[in-house]
Amino acid sequence: MKQTKIIAIANQKGGVAKTTTAAAFASGLKLRGYSVLAVDLDPQGNLSDSSAADNNSKPTIYDVLKGDKSASEAIQHLDIYDIIPANILLSGAEQEISQIGKEQRLKEALETVKENYDFIIVDTPPALGLLTINAFTAAQEVLIPTTAGIFAASGITQLYDTIRNVKKYCNPNVEIIGVLLTKYNPRTNNSKDMKSLTEKLADYIKAPLYKAYIRQSVIVEEAQTRKVDLFSYRKDSTVVKDYDSFINEYLEARKVIGE
Repeated sequence: MKQTKIIAIANQKGGVAKTTTAAAFASGLKLRGYSVLAVDLDPQGNLSDSSAADNNSKPTIYDVLKGDKSASEAIQHLDIYDIIPANILLSGAEQEISQIGKEQRLKEALETVKENYDFIIVDTPPALGLLTINAFTAAQEVLIPTTAGIFAASGITQLYDTIRNVKKYCNPNVEIIGVLLTKYNPRTNNSKDMKSLTEKLADYIKAPLYKAYIRQSVIVEEAQTRKVDLFSYRKDSTVVKDYDSFINEYLEARKVIGE
């Protein structure tokens, strides 16, 4: 039986390259030969748009969470990876899904397809509501991307409290696998100071700060505008090399712990 790894990419602070990280993580794993499903759980649908998925005329994760469609019916097979897309309709899910067990909807849906994949990457919204809790309930691992800024970093503690509650009431197996610095400039003193603060926060939540960091690059916006994944658009760019280093570090850590 395949041991599928479900990873939620989360931070309630916007602008921390959460969706960019989800897309690059999924692409990088696929290029290494793994079978990958991306799940867009953000009503903004940025992951869907940047992946060139059809999130208008075909079923989305909204239909899946409501129970109108199965996960397999909503999966789109793209060149880069498979995806269950999202659109703005998802923003009404919290009001529409009120039955007992509402936190389990995503987990139950993915149970029917997860054996087809080595990794399922879930991009969450910049909020700690029902959608994000669904992601934490379904996942074994949570990756926290954050910029080297005071507001983004300080939000990690609130995120940690939410994960602890999910661990207590919904999913005892979920763990924070690490914190990833994004849009990072190692040359400025302020960034170095903020990195030190982020290291302390990572230590507080008992999760490592990845040695790899992601530098800011205009290549990201260019690729998203053209709806091309980073690895296909400019594989020689610094940002792709950074994500490559992160994925290598992630995979090496998994080997060490025997997964």
